[in-house]
Amino acid sequence: MIHAVILAGGSGTRLWPLSRRQLPKQFLRIEGERSLLEATLDRLQPVVDPANALIVTGTEHARGEAYQALHAFKTLLEPVGRNTAPAIALAAAWLSRGGDDPMLVVLPADHVIRDRPAFHDALRRAVEAAEEGALVTFGIRPTAPETGYGYIQAVTDGTAVAPVQRFTEKPDLATAEGFLAEGNYWWNSGMFVWRASSILAEVERHLPEVHEVLQRIRRDWDASATADPQPAVEAHFAQMPSISIDYGVLERSDRVRLVPCDIGWSDVGSWDAVHDLAEQDDRGNALQGNALAIDCDNTLLHGNGRLVAAVGVRDLCVVETADAILIAPRGQTQRVREVVDELTRRDASECRLHRTVQRPWGSYTVLEESPGYKMKRIAVSPGASLSLQRHQHRSEHWIVVAGTATVTRGDDVFTVAPNESTYIPIGQRHRLENRGKIPLQIIEVQVGEYLEEDDIERFEDVYDR
Repeated sequence: MIHAVILAGGSGTRLWPLSRRQLPKQFLRIEGERSLLEATLDRLQPVVDPANALIVTGTEHARGEAYQALHAFKTLLEPVGRNTAPAIALAAAWLSRGGDDPMLVVLPADHVIRDRPAFHDALRRAVEAAEEGALVTFGIRPTAPETGYGYIQAVTDGTAVAPVQRFTEKPDLATAEGFLAEGNYWWNSGMFVWRASSILAEVERHLPEVHEVLQRIRRDWDASATADPQPAVEAHFAQMPSISIDYGVLERSDRVRLVPCDIGWSDVGSWDAVHDLAEQDDRGNALQGNALAIDCDNTLLHGNGRLVAAVGVRDLCVVETADAILIAPRGQTQRVREVVDELTRRDASECRLHRTVQRPWGSYTVLEESPGYKMKRIAVSPGASLSLQRHQHRSEHWIVVAGTATVTRGDDVFTVAPNESTYIPIGQRHRLENRGKIPLQIIEVQVGEYLEEDDIERFEDVYDR
């Protein structure tokens, strides 16, 4: 049986402001109506059944904004990020418990592949090589001397699986131009195929620190009376070193083989890449959402609500969200990371959350905020409920505008209908529920000296937060 291991733990900083730390690009619809994660699962068929997919992602994602995107799938949750080698080793160990030795297709969740038949052909060739014990990586035929990708040297006629000679991580421009001129270099796609036993043996050989922690996790799994992998992961995973599978294993192993590919691949690693993937007009403009271009050339305009209008501009990327606007020249959108780094240094909410924040029970939107008060619109899905909680620094006023709220306040449980309101004092245990069949919408006014989301003390929570 073939299993897919989907790596969905990245932070997606290069597509800010659309991508945020708590809802990165793999969970967003960058191209078409499906998220990048959903598209990754779709394209595996029929070679791999999506029911045999295991998604490795962060606890913060799965119990926060990405809950709705993930709850239907099998997941392994990393309490902290430790790069790809620990994540892949953990997934291989979990899927091989009980003596199984499955074939694993390891894919990032945030790539685009346009040529599905060619991808399936490459996937089948990779599985055949992995059956012989090889660690197989997918090499993408370079189309330009990109300096943001790693390169793999392998001598092949463009179809044959070939031994890898060496890896080069993100070369300078002159080196990348030399690689393209030589012709035996391929972009490193970050996609792999191998037997669980093969990758675990190489992890033990080349990454003893990862292997040692993994053994502690496996012993806890064997001793557990439940089929839940998470308690052992929570107990030990943070002790893993942070290291990539490329640097930790593949660059050191003599079992690595390359499958050459020409599959319409992109890692969607910048707004320049989004522009290149998008449908364009006859002047090279890509207009997404509520956007208007007059006398513009080679420009990306991405609107998420407000109208984005441009006149007479060339070679720009403009991306609008409710709380941030990015303007960058084409060719420099990789520098968006510098913006995120500065926002992180300032501890600014714009690098973590959108104005509308998804939650397992629904969503909330910050409407207005000033010192001493905050106003939100809260939407609770039918049948959903917030945790039983209290706040030490704020009171809350709730006004129901649609649906019917079931409110727990202390020992009292009561309903609040549209155009009615209730008040939650500081320190009072409370819960908001929607027991109806239509969405519940309320306006919440918070008043207090501290209004951040970490002023929540939970007592009961069906989402295990």
